[in-house]
Amino acid sequence: MQHQYFLLNKPYGMVSQFISSHPVRLLGELDYNFPTGTHAIGRLDHHSEGLLLLTTNKKVTRLLFQGAIPHGRVYHVLVNNQVTEEQINQLRKGVQFKIGLNQYHTTTPCEVSIVNPPMVQFPGSYIQLERVPHTWLSIELTEGKFHQVRKMLTAVQLKCKRLVRVSIENLYLGDLAPGQIKEISEIDFFTGLKITHY
Repeated sequence: MQHQYFLLNKPYGMVSQFISSHPVRLLGELDYNFPTGTHAIGRLDHHSEGLLLLTTNKKVTRLLFQGAIPHGRVYHVLVNNQVTEEQINQLRKGVQFKIGLNQYHTTTPCEVSIVNPPMVQFPGSYIQLERVPHTWLSIELTEGKFHQVRKMLTAVQLKCKRLVRVSIENLYLGDLAPGQIKEISEIDFFTGLKITHY
């Protein structure tokens, strides 16, 4: 069977699913005729935007998330206030946040930098006012706890205003507009994810 592989710029306010028991915007509402069996790999919550991978190949999730080497994902994040060097260093070294009743997680060291301009050149739902100080950060993670980026920012007293995933390994959002889909070949898909045995 010939599988198909897609890059999507997931819009704000849409979940990373085709089916849900809740009244939410679904991937099937996009103006694209996906083949039967297409599913999202990983997730972006409905408040987040950017690169989402889709495929008809059910093996990809296992190959990507259970491999020996964790895969890198880069997020461009708009936060309130001017970010200090101290806050950036805290994020780089690792911060702690709650993940359960009496459970806490300390993040692994990661790449964090101020990015100006960001890769994100399309408008979002958040209206950025010139008189209000903001900073765009680039954050690269190899782990993915629930709402991790937002919780990391909260841990250093920053509020996430916009979160856009711009890459997964060497697969990039590029100039895809919100809701736009691009089909790529199997070899380009796996090469981009640095998966050699598939």
